[in-house]
Amino acid sequence: MNMMKKMILGAVVLPLFFASASAFAAGGSHHEGGMKGGEGMHGSKCMMKANKKAFKDLDLTDAQEDQFDAMRDARKAEHKAKKGHKRQPTAEMKADHQAMQDLMLADNFDEQAVRSLAEKMSERQIDRRVEMMKKRHEMMNILTPEQKTEFKANQDKYIADCAK
Repeated sequence: MNMMKKMILGAVVLPLFFASASAFAAGGSHHEGGMKGGEGMHGSKCMMKANKKAFKDLDLTDAQEDQFDAMRDARKAEHKAKKGHKRQPTAEMKADHQAMQDLMLADNFDEQAVRSLAEKMSERQIDRRVEMMKKRHEMMNILTPEQKTEFKANQDKYIADCAK
C-alpha cells in the first residue's frame, strides 16, 4: 500500500512540478491587474497584439522600414531552414518525457536525477528566451529615442485595453 501511495503521489506531483517550473522559466504572464482572458496564452496573445499595434502607430522612416523588412525576411529564412531540423528538438523532448516517466515510476525517488532533468529542460527554455529577447532588442535599436518613448506609451495604452 505504501508503494502505491508513492506512485500516485509521484504521478500527480511530478507533472505539476515540471509544468510550474516550465511556466516559471518562460516568465509566465502574471501581471498585476490580470490580462483579458486570464493568464497564460490569452495574455500572451494580447501582449503580441499590443506590440504590433504599438509599432504600427510609429512614424517610421523608409530606412527603418527597410531594416525591419530585412529582419523579418531573415527570420522567415531562419524558420524555413529550421523546419528541416524539427526532428532533433522533438527527439530531445521525447527523451525528456521518457526520462520523466522513468523517474516517476522508479522504485525510489532520485531527487538529483529529477533536478538534473529539470535543469536541462529549463536551460533549453532559457536559451530560447534569450534568443527571442536578443532579436527584440535588435528591433528596438532601430528606433530613435523619441520613437522608443512613443512605442512604450502606445504599448501601455494597448495593454490597458487588454485588461478591460
